Amino acid sequence: MNKVYKFILGILGLTLLLVFCKDRLNASSTGSSDKDIYFYNWGDYVDPQILRDFEKETGYRIVYETFDSNEAMMAKIEQGKTHYDLAFPSEYTVEMMKQKGLLEKLDHSKIKGLDNIDERFLDQIYDPGNEYSVPYFWGTFGIIYNTEKYGAKDLDSWAKLWDPKFKGEILSFDGARETLGIGLLKNGYDINEKDEKILRKVKNDLVPFMANVKAILADEIRMYVAQGEADIGITFSGEAAKAEALNDKLAYIIPKEGSNIWFDTMVIPKTSKNKEGAYALISYLLRPEVAAKNADYIHYATPNKKAMKLVKPNPRIDKTLYPDDDIIDKLTVFKDLGKETTILYNDLYLDLKIAPQAE
Repeated sequence: MNKVYKFILGILGLTLLLVFCKDRLNASSTGSSDKDIYFYNWGDYVDPQILRDFEKETGYRIVYETFDSNEAMMAKIEQGKTHYDLAFPSEYTVEMMKQKGLLEKLDHSKIKGLDNIDERFLDQIYDPGNEYSVPYFWGTFGIIYNTEKYGAKDLDSWAKLWDPKFKGEILSFDGARETLGIGLLKNGYDINEKDEKILRKVKNDLVPFMANVKAILADEIRMYVAQGEADIGITFSGEAAKAEALNDKLAYIIPKEGSNIWFDTMVIPKTSKNKEGAYALISYLLRPEVAAKNADYIHYATPNKKAMKLVKPNPRIDKTLYPDDDIIDKLTVFKDLGKETTILYNDLYLDLKIAPQAE
């Protein structure tokens, strides 16, 4: 599929989703009913046709709203003005929402297809027994690079990013946990480290790494690396896979020290007024054929083991999205570090961004 055609398809898909959202948001102003499901998700993070098919099959109506950060999502649910029925927080946010009493404890007997989820992705530290959440998509954090300029051995360790030869070559992801996590892994520490002395030591060690950084970005990394405007990007596997689909000279690697494995999940807020509808939609999204169609649209990794057999194969990016077990064994989930440590991470990271110098 050529780049222009893929771009057109992307625009059409986004337009369809926006039309869907506008239609449903306008509908919400007329008042809710027991057939409305208030659906709170990341932008462009579900195939809109799947929602239309669900509505047609069940008679429910999706009222779709989006958020752009876990923090914004949690704050709005905590305010309680809108009674969302289904939300999609990341793993560490599930832990925080549990502690705040914002989540409904799930009745597994009402979820059809929970056994479709790969056992490797159940019973994680952020939600033992999956009492409050169901995995939706998952992925990793690593390095995408231009294979015409660098080989895997150039980037098989986080420590190699400190090499002066990479000065002005690296696009770094804009995240405190992710950036300090690189330094922690490079120095043999856990990515959930809370000791202030260790964190300050790692912050100082990151200063020469920051000297190699060309720009600090988020989703834009995918575009710039795909277009050849940078040779190295530190990003998430789904973003890397999208870049690889546009540029066959790119490859993705997870350094030998390990990295972060992340999960986006489905939860039912405690303030939900249509829990039965939420359970119906979760069960629908867990159907293998539906989960596979959704994964093909999103281009992220599905945790649904039956859906994986139905996902359209793409040898170029499948290894990026679905790494081998020996790599998965080296990956760690981010934990909620508590308010004080989170502030410390953010402060240290801000120092690195504004004035990268050792203390």
